[in-house]
Amino acid sequence: MELRHLAGFVAVAEELHFGRAAARLHISQPPLSQQIRLLERELGTALFDRSTRSVRLTEAGRSFLDPAREVLASAAVARRAALAAGRGEVGRVSLGYAGTGSAVTMPVLTRAVAARLPGIEFVLAGPYYSGETVGRVVDGSLDLAFTAVAGIRGLSGRVVRHDPLMVAVPDAHPCASRPEVALADLAEEQFVAFPSARGSEVRELALRSCLAAGFTPRVTQEAPDTFSLLALVAAGVGVALVVEAARSITLDGVVFVPLAGDPPVLPMSLVWRASDDSPALRAVLEVAEEVLPTVAG
Repeated sequence: MELRHLAGFVAVAEELHFGRAAARLHISQPPLSQQIRLLERELGTALFDRSTRSVRLTEAGRSFLDPAREVLASAAVARRAALAAGRGEVGRVSLGYAGTGSAVTMPVLTRAVAARLPGIEFVLAGPYYSGETVGRVVDGSLDLAFTAVAGIRGLSGRVVRHDPLMVAVPDAHPCASRPEVALADLAEEQFVAFPSARGSEVRELALRSCLAAGFTPRVTQEAPDTFSLLALVAAGVGVALVVEAARSITLDGVVFVPLAGDPPVLPMSLVWRASDDSPALRAVLEVAEEVLPTVAG
C-alpha cells in the first residue's frame, strides 16, 4: 500500500469524480484509475461504486476514508520533521556560559534562538570558569560555549564582546567617588579574587595587569562566583578587579569605578568543535552570527 495510492483514494472520495480528482493531483485519469484498482485489489474489497454517471463510496470506502486521511497527515508531519531536522530547525544544542562574562551576550542569543528556531531545545549549562567551559566543549559534553579562552586546537570560535576590567570598591572607599582610578593607585589595597586553581581568566588578566602596573596584588580572600566576590567587597574585605559585565549584579555597598587610560580588556568568545557538523548547531551559529557579530580588535 503506497502513499500515492492513499492520496489518490482520498482525492476521489472527496471529489466523487475521477477527472476532477486527477486534475487536483496533477496526473491524468488513467493512472489514477489504475491506482484505485491496485488499492482495491490489495484490500480485497471495492471502495467505490462506479457508473457512467456517478461515483459513490461503498461502505468499505467510507470506513477507509478517515484512517487514510490520518496516514497521509502523519506522513506529512514526518516529512516536515525530517526536512526541519535537515535544515537544523529541530534538535538539541547545549550552551555553556562563564559567569558574568556571559551576562550580556547570553540573553541576546537565547532570545533570538527561541524566536527563530522554536524546534531547537537550547539547554543552558553553567556558570563555569572559562577553562572549564572549554574543556567541556572539547570533550563533547557541551556543543557551544561563551568563554574567555580562545585558540584551542580542534575548536572554532570568534570574539563577540570585549569586556574591560574595572575595580569594585566598598561605597565608603576613598576611590568610590572618583570618576576613574589608575591601577597603580591600588598597589597597597587588599584584594578579593576568584580561586587561582579553577581556570578563571578574569583572575589571570587581573594579575597580569597588576604586574604590568608595577605591583603584585595581595589577595586576602577568594570567592567562587561574582556575587560572592562582590559581597566580600561590600563587607569591606577588599577591592576586586572585575569585568564590566559584573555591573549587571546590583549589590548595596559596592561601587564600580572605571580604570584610567586604556583598561585591560577580556575578550569573550563563542566557541564550538570544528568537527561538529550537527545541523542544529549550524542553525544556532547562523543566528549567533547575526545577533552577536564578530568584534574586531
